Amino acid sequence: MPSLRTALLQSSGRPGAVAENLKVLDEAAARAAAAGAGLLVSPELFLTGYAIGDAVPVLAEPADGPGAEAVAEIAVRHGLAVLYGYPERDGQRIFNASQLIGPDGTRLANYRKTHLFGCFEQEWFTPGEQTVVQADLDGLRIGLLICYDVEFPENVRAHALAGTDLLLVPTAQMHPFQFVAESVVPVRAFESQMYVAYVNRTGPEGEFEFVGLSCLAGPDGTVRTRAGRGEELVLGEVDPEFLAASRAANPYLHDRRPDLYGSLA
Repeated sequence: MPSLRTALLQSSGRPGAVAENLKVLDEAAARAAAAGAGLLVSPELFLTGYAIGDAVPVLAEPADGPGAEAVAEIAVRHGLAVLYGYPERDGQRIFNASQLIGPDGTRLANYRKTHLFGCFEQEWFTPGEQTVVQADLDGLRIGLLICYDVEFPENVRAHALAGTDLLLVPTAQMHPFQFVAESVVPVRAFESQMYVAYVNRTGPEGEFEFVGLSCLAGPDGTVRTRAGRGEELVLGEVDPEFLAASRAANPYLHDRRPDLYGSLA
């Protein structure tokens, strides 16, 4: 099975300007496709911006709304899958969500962030209730989490047990928590034997300072590609053969003792 070249778009776009952010996404998709990528991953709430305050309910839209249609057009135009973050409206509730669109424009998976970070998110969003959301792409099982979710090992382990090969984590990682990108994410990939694509915003936005450092971590705990602190598009390979070999060599999942862990929940 061939590797899936994965492009990580580290950018904050233009907060509050959906049309401008779609242009940034379109340009990144063109560059990623030209470099042979089959998947482009953008950061948390990329469609609208993160620190948009009162504009959250104004810009929120359904999972099949105009943003999804526009991203589907981008995916089809450039022939690659696209993962984007956005505020999802479902009736009176708004979720911090991410959606994976296939290269044919099909909506493959939609995930709602389950662990909300800080006062801002808790004020505007309803927490999601489904831990494991997956889709199949190019022979790989793709899983979705968002930012703070990946800092809970239970979430990533749940994906491992459900067979996730590549975990996509759009994020808005801010100062002073850059150690998550630097240390926690590679450990998560190693302990649960999967690839993890962690894709961050960058620079100042409202009261926040996003730290960049997007990365693709492999199941051996090494970082295959890493962005710096600024706007950047980086690419890395998700190799199914290496993943299979790593899982065969690493005993973590095989040696688990679930009968001992009941008290943890």
